[in-house]
Amino acid sequence: MKAIAPDGVRVGCRTIRDGDETHLLPEEARSIPTRRLEMRRASGAARWVARGLLADFRINDFAILREPSGAPVWPMGITGSLAHDDEMAVAAVAPVSQIRSLGIDVEPAEPLSDDISALVTIDADVASVAIDPRLAGRLLFSAKEAVYKAVYPLDREVLGYEDIAVDLTTGYATTRTGRRAWLTYCVSPRIIVLALVSA
Repeated sequence: MKAIAPDGVRVGCRTIRDGDETHLLPEEARSIPTRRLEMRRASGAARWVARGLLADFRINDFAILREPSGAPVWPMGITGSLAHDDEMAVAAVAPVSQIRSLGIDVEPAEPLSDDISALVTIDADVASVAIDPRLAGRLLFSAKEAVYKAVYPLDREVLGYEDIAVDLTTGYATTRTGRRAWLTYCVSPRIIVLALVSA
């Protein structure tokens, strides 16, 4: 996973475990409205990873609150992103002096169902020829999730899958709002996509 992160970007992951909900700081727990244990456990795991990454920048015990939009709130001068699937939590952080904004997503390395793939994919999307074609839909889905997380803090606009065009052969995505994000990813053992908007 570290191989997909450019200089200045810290990334980390954790297998979600029983008890990870206890990693939520009290302020974080209050900012997360769901009472579902699975979601609180995943949120706790992702925030535990993120706090470890923030410590690399000498930021300790920072409470990563959740905005009403669902976006995490980062320390001044830091951009970051959290994600999880049913088994894995991931986080990425960077100084805004190096990366203006970033987004991360994680998905199982499994084919996306045809009906979901039809909702996600648009004519402008270009899948990479270097990956298993059965994973192309899932990779496009994950890329669009990561891009949305990267651009939402900048524009505060809700984007649908149809508003993000991904070209995996060039490694870039563009949005209908005119943003361009650089993409880097891995597909094994899980699909993880990092989307970066330059400073």
